Formats: sequence, structure tokens, C-alpha cells
Amino acid sequence: MRRNRAPIGARPGTLAIPGDSPPPRIHAFGYSAESWHESDLDSPAEIAAIRSESQTVWVEVQGLGSESVLREIAAEFQLHPLALEAATNIPQRARHEVNERYLLSIARVPARDDDGNLSMPQVCMILGDGWLLTFQDRYLGLFDGVRERIREGLGPIRTAGPSYLFVALLDAMADHYFPVAEDLAALLEDLEDSVNVDPQPAALREVHAARRDLVALRRVGQPQVDAHRALSLRPEPFIEGEAIVYLRSAEQHVAQAMGIIESAREHASSLVELYLSNVSHKTNEVMKVLTLMASIFIPLTFVAGIYGMNFEWMPELKQPWGYPAALSVMAAVAAAMTWWFRARGWVGTYKPRDGDR
Repeated sequence: MRRNRAPIGARPGTLAIPGDSPPPRIHAFGYSAESWHESDLDSPAEIAAIRSESQTVWVEVQGLGSESVLREIAAEFQLHPLALEAATNIPQRARHEVNERYLLSIARVPARDDDGNLSMPQVCMILGDGWLLTFQDRYLGLFDGVRERIREGLGPIRTAGPSYLFVALLDAMADHYFPVAEDLAALLEDLEDSVNVDPQPAALREVHAARRDLVALRRVGQPQVDAHRALSLRPEPFIEGEAIVYLRSAEQHVAQAMGIIESAREHASSLVELYLSNVSHKTNEVMKVLTLMASIFIPLTFVAGIYGMNFEWMPELKQPWGYPAALSVMAAVAAAMTWWFRARGWVGTYKPRDGDR
């Protein structure tokens, strides 16, 4: 979640490229209602030919490891330096910005790595007249389904222009929130049984880990809901026609995912409170048993202390029944106290007495 920052005092538009980002791989789609083609480009100079031959062009930049290549791409599409800075200085808050030439969109997507750790990679999309440009710091596989729809011509994706493609990518990113959110919600439901039956520190650690992921999801997802809502209220001039309807659907998908995340976050907080309550109750039960045991032995210790004093004229000391009598008194006192504790409900199952409400 730490941001790559340009040096303090650097001029606006300075790029802070992530050190581990691979060299850019440029993948281009060109399509119309009747045909499509895609290719991996060796250099940004090849983009101009694809733009001239296609009705709609989608250029994917996967990897940010070469500033010179990125600046060539920005020059081809006449991007402002601040737009290129937004695409490379990651991560940033989700937003949509509109100017006279293009619409810039920043979005974050939840993903699990091979070790199960949660990450929030950023996707920058820039929508212009007849083209869409996307930036990712590495190949993430987020848009494989959209690519297949273009290849097979499913739905209106080839005929609706780049604005529909832009909304389709937003919707694909919104769909990635659901598996992560639902897995965390299911994990918390399983942990609730563990916390109720036998609260252990390992369960509490898992709850805290899930809660940390939920907080991260909410921190990056809620601004995305706000940005989508603001764009759906004023979609012109770049979002038009049927794409506006799908934009509002994408907004609802993100909002629905945020509802699941918020509910799971509250569940995690309640599980922490439940864990602490159960541990406190368990401790109180142990202390109650120890206190009752000590209370039973207090009078027995008193009797033993009396007969342990070395006075010559203690009449029971020279009687043959003295020892069993003392033990009998001690046993009777212990039994009477145990009966009293049970009658009060302090030991065993509480049984209501006459007059109890």
C-alpha cells in the first residue's frame, strides 16, 4: 500500500516508476463490427498504423519499467504529463477526471498472490475519441474475459465503441471484489464457531488478519464507489448511449461488494468483542471455582489451626473420640458449605427457588 513518490520538490509530471515493474509489453486490439485483430507491438511507433486502420483501438500497456517507452506512448495519444504521472506513480486514490481530449480513470482491484496475501494493484484507463489506453504495472489477467468477448463478438462490445469497452473493463474490475469479499465473510462465519466453542489466540489472530484485509478493501473500494457515482451522474461527453446504463450497473456492483465488505468488517469487530467476552467469562469461571474451593477450606483451616495449638488443657486432646470428631465436624462444615453454594446457584446448574423472578 506504500506509494511510489517522486523526490520531494520534483516538478509536476515527474515519474516515479516502481522498481520491480517489468519493461512495458504493448498489446493492441483493433476492431469494428465486422472484424478484429490483435498483436503485440515491438515499439510505440506501431500504434499509429493500428489507429488508422481500426474503428476502435484498445492499447494495453503491461509493465512500467521503461520511462522512454511510456513517454512515446503518451506522445502518440497527446497525453498531458500529469496523466502519465497518474498512470505510473502508484497507488493513487480511485477517481475519474475529464478534460477536452480524454477521460482519465484510476481504479484499484483486489487480488490474492500465490501465498494468499492481499494486494491492491492499480489500473489506469484513458478514454479518448475512438481509443482506450490502459496501464498496469504488470500482467494481472484482469481482463481475459473481455478479450474473449471481443474475439468472439459477444454482445454489443464490437459495435458500441470505446466507451462501452471502458465500462466493460470497469465492470470486470468490480467483479473481482466479490470473490475476495465473500471468502473473507465465509472465513469469519467459520471463525465464529471456533470463538464460541473454544476461544484460542490462533482464532483471534485469524480474525485480526481478516479484519485488516477488510479495512484495506474498504479504503480502496469506497472511493471507487464515489467516483463511479459521480461519473454516472455526468457521463458526457465520453460515455454515451447504452454505455451509460452499463456504467450505472458497474457502480451498483461495486456498491454491492462494498456492502458485503462493510458487513464482514462489522462481523469481524463483533468477533473480537465475542472472543474477549468468552475469554473473560472463562477466566471468571475458573476464578469462581478457585474462590469457592478456598472458601470451603477456610473453616477447615480454622478448625485445624485450633487443634494445632499446644495448650495443655484442651479437653478433646485426651479423648479417644477427639480425632474422628474433629474430622467429622470438618466434613460436615465442608458438606454444608457445598450444599449452600449449590442452593445459591454458585456451583453446578442453577435451580430457581420459590419466589425467584
